[in-house]
Amino acid sequence: MSFDYLTKDFLFDHTAFDKIKDETPTYYIFPSVYIIYCKKSKKAYIGETTNIQNRLKQHLANPDKNQLKNIKIIFSPYFNKSSVLDIESNLIQNMLADGQFKLLNGNDGISNHHYYQKTEYEDTFKDIWKNLQFEKLVKSDLLDIQNSDLFKYSPYKSLSEDQYDTIKKYLSILAASKTKTSTFIQGSAGTGKTILAVYFIKLLFSEIDKDDLEDNLEVSPLIVLAEEVKKKLSREKKQLKVALVIPMTSLRKTLKKVFKSIHGLSQNMVIGPNEVSKDYYDLLIVDEAHRLKRRKNITGYKEFDKTNKHFGLDNNGNELDWIMLSSDNQLFFYDENQSIRPTDIEKFKFNKIKDSSNVIKLSSQMRVEGGEDYIEFVDKLLTLSKKLKPFKSENYELKLFTSMKDMVQALQEKEIEYGLCRTISGYSWKWISNKSSSPDVTIDGVNLYWNRTSQDWINSTSQMTEMGCIHTTQGYDLNYAGIIFGSDITYNEETQKIEIIKENYYDRNGKAGISTEQLHDYIINIYKTIMYRGIKGTYVYCYDKKLEEYFKQYIP
Repeated sequence: MSFDYLTKDFLFDHTAFDKIKDETPTYYIFPSVYIIYCKKSKKAYIGETTNIQNRLKQHLANPDKNQLKNIKIIFSPYFNKSSVLDIESNLIQNMLADGQFKLLNGNDGISNHHYYQKTEYEDTFKDIWKNLQFEKLVKSDLLDIQNSDLFKYSPYKSLSEDQYDTIKKYLSILAASKTKTSTFIQGSAGTGKTILAVYFIKLLFSEIDKDDLEDNLEVSPLIVLAEEVKKKLSREKKQLKVALVIPMTSLRKTLKKVFKSIHGLSQNMVIGPNEVSKDYYDLLIVDEAHRLKRRKNITGYKEFDKTNKHFGLDNNGNELDWIMLSSDNQLFFYDENQSIRPTDIEKFKFNKIKDSSNVIKLSSQMRVEGGEDYIEFVDKLLTLSKKLKPFKSENYELKLFTSMKDMVQALQEKEIEYGLCRTISGYSWKWISNKSSSPDVTIDGVNLYWNRTSQDWINSTSQMTEMGCIHTTQGYDLNYAGIIFGSDITYNEETQKIEIIKENYYDRNGKAGISTEQLHDYIINIYKTIMYRGIKGTYVYCYDKKLEEYFKQYIP
């Protein structure tokens, strides 16, 4: 059920005041939502108000907004303050990801409250969206938008209490410090580290109107602190020098696209670790910091050595050293349990910096609908905890499949319903399909192929017989993930331990020069990390039947 509403279109100028009052005499005093836009410049601003005339006067006095040409106002006698805040928030998040307009909004007004008849107002929003599609102000369906990277990594997100406190603590650290700072935000997979990094940068580069500040009292403490930090870090310069460092190529390419679409941000703000040598920064924010590299088992030793030389380092230098030497302040989003290769910098080197740094813990689970219970279950399952119990959840679908054909079919059905469902495997088979048409492995009569592209693979296919790996999926969200535990992992029934089979692990740079014990830890971390990709559910298939028997005790 949705509520009745009325939309009215006006030119965005001073003539609009009388026209609004004349054409909507019984509506204009109610709470309303509005979109101010210009199709030529492809810019828009979305807002809500209880006094549309006063709000428009404020916007017309703003030099950025008064360049916009049209306004669409959405009225209803059923609207209240909570509902218009919710509709405004949904419009901002979805119109940004739709890509028709760049939004002039700061990320200061996104709310997510529970209130009376919220479900009915959500239906009203869906109806409003369909009308905006009909009028060609937006183009995409909501399901497609909400599966897109631009929606998932958008800075226009409502913060959980945990996330809000984390941002506030970090801003307070920067504002209070009289010296250079290093800070670690620690959180497991799915705690929203990447989203928080993007949100924070947008907050620093948003120009917030005084009027907007008064309208958004909940986040105004963050805005005030952000303004203080901007003045302090820039030290009279016109612009802060900030960059987001992403160690993984695929995720970096994705986030460049996201930043390119956001007003006030630039794709050049997203860089690789070696690019820090090109400038000196007020602040470097490092996402997935556990994937920063050392000089071991890498491709491109020559370039690595060249960057070390630039910083006056010998061959023991690493990407963490480069970050420290090229910035006044550093923020590391870090999870030691997601280090999955000997190329990754060792934990003790991070600990050396952490010992004299600020550490903030992020704990709320933002990705997996099974919550922290599911995260803990996977950890206990793969570390053989004595406290492990069979998994039960009304909010999350975890299933063990004994037939590959059945799992692929189940994933295909979920792909039709939700989209963004993929198959992910451990490194258990050689990549032969990159040089031939042969499958990389055939299981239960199903031909399976490794990912046909290494960059943005998540969005490149909808074939459930194409397998991604840890490197093409780490940092990404899926609706459903089908996880293949391959021939590199088994269960020893006599010792009652999970063991790895080194000769069946085919990531060449992932196993050279390390012990079997070290490789065991990396492989366990890989399987944990890919088990955390699915928002709504995870399907599991075990190539090894002994491992399958162990899993059967705990997974439906």
